[in-house]
Amino acid sequence: MSELKEIPIWLIVTLIPLLLIQGTWLFIDAGKRGKWRWFWGLWGMVYIPIPLLLYLFFVRLPDERKKSREKKDD
Repeated sequence: MSELKEIPIWLIVTLIPLLLIQGTWLFIDAGKRGKWRWFWGLWGMVYIPIPLLLYLFFVRLPDERKKSREKKDD
């Protein structure tokens, strides 16, 4: 419990909204893409910024590349 007393209040006040925003965005975007939205949303509310970076590199980027290839083929 003494570790929590050492964390500055400004850091806690900053991290909580960032985690909520990140987790919510991951949940919504992964749901649109059909990619395990609960996993990404919950993980995004626990850690920062690793889930966001991994989501962008392993879900979002390949999906965007796939869409651009499909547009070229049309």
